[in-house]
Amino acid sequence: MKKVCAITTVTLTLDAFVVEPMRLLQGQGIDVTLASTMTEDFINRNKDFKCVNIPMKRGIDPIGLVKSIYAFYKFFKKEKFDVIQYSTPNASLYASIAGRLARVPVRMYCQWGIRYVGLEGLSRKIFKFLEKITVKNSTTVRPVSFKNRQFGIDEGLYKPEKAKVWGIGGTIGVDLNDYLLENKKSFCKEIREKYNIPTDAMVFGFVGRLNRDKGINELLTAFKEIEKDNVYLALVGGWDLGNPVSQELREYAESSDKIVLCGSVPFQDVPKHLAAFDILVHPTYREGFGKVIQEAMAMETAVITTDIPGPSEVIENEISGILVPVKNAQALAKEMVDLSEDQERRNSYAKQGRKRVEKYFARPIMLNNILEDYKGILEIEVEKREAYAANR
Repeated sequence: MKKVCAITTVTLTLDAFVVEPMRLLQGQGIDVTLASTMTEDFINRNKDFKCVNIPMKRGIDPIGLVKSIYAFYKFFKKEKFDVIQYSTPNASLYASIAGRLARVPVRMYCQWGIRYVGLEGLSRKIFKFLEKITVKNSTTVRPVSFKNRQFGIDEGLYKPEKAKVWGIGGTIGVDLNDYLLENKKSFCKEIREKYNIPTDAMVFGFVGRLNRDKGINELLTAFKEIEKDNVYLALVGGWDLGNPVSQELREYAESSDKIVLCGSVPFQDVPKHLAAFDILVHPTYREGFGKVIQEAMAMETAVITTDIPGPSEVIENEISGILVPVKNAQALAKEMVDLSEDQERRNSYAKQGRKRVEKYFARPIMLNNILEDYKGILEIEVEKREAYAANR
């Protein structure tokens, strides 16, 4: 039986992106282990997997780095996995180094975002160096999109033959059962009543961490310019103190009666909030692929996002959404006004967005892309071992 281990820094990422494809692999007779900074809740919910706790901290942690690499090394040597798959910065760095030392045959780096893209100066150099270490110690890389792959090639992170994209891009896609259009009206009514938003109001919305790299400074600056009666901005997510927005803009958001701070919400409530938006605004500086953009499209909610790798591949500009220049609050404000005043165009983008999700990003399609990739990897590994045995 082939053995695979999937690794992330925290279980939140396992829940969101890893558990479903690993369960599919397990159904194909593959022995799957999950490793992370485990929580009891996660272990109790996933008793069909072997769950291993290897503590890791987020951020730069020199002492933790050594401890975690050694823990992974001992673990890999004992278990003798055929494939290890890792994502998120720290888990990927530690597992790639340990996997190479333990001579794990296939070390797959799921590059679902490149941390240094939003940084400058010394910080950018440090995180680029760490990214290069992760890539060098990996046997294969899975960039989240073709533009992200090209960025990696142009940056000298890897050669073209080392990196492959699943489908036209993305991770696990969208479960359309959570985005049934017949529920949209009731979801919208429920959320607008919860936050006292008028039924006939124009609602711009955002879902994600409220930080600088997600473009919240530009979003708040743009909304401040266009704010008027019966126009609202709903922010779903918590303030990120590690990558903070302008204090002045945060105070504006917290004091405005036209801005609704929803805080963090459970995964199952995200479709309801997207249904309550007329337009999702996602002005991010950097992004893996933009799962929330796909989710908004699935709910037939119009989208405005930035013209960067990832988001610009999820939507087709002026067909299934609008792309604006990154870090440009003036251009963002203009598109927010124009699209809010053109219901016909909003509806067209929304319907085309839903069709695009159904064609490329529906969960079964994305899971099948991953399964086929794994089948190919494991077949090649078997052939290598047979050839090695024959030549001994």
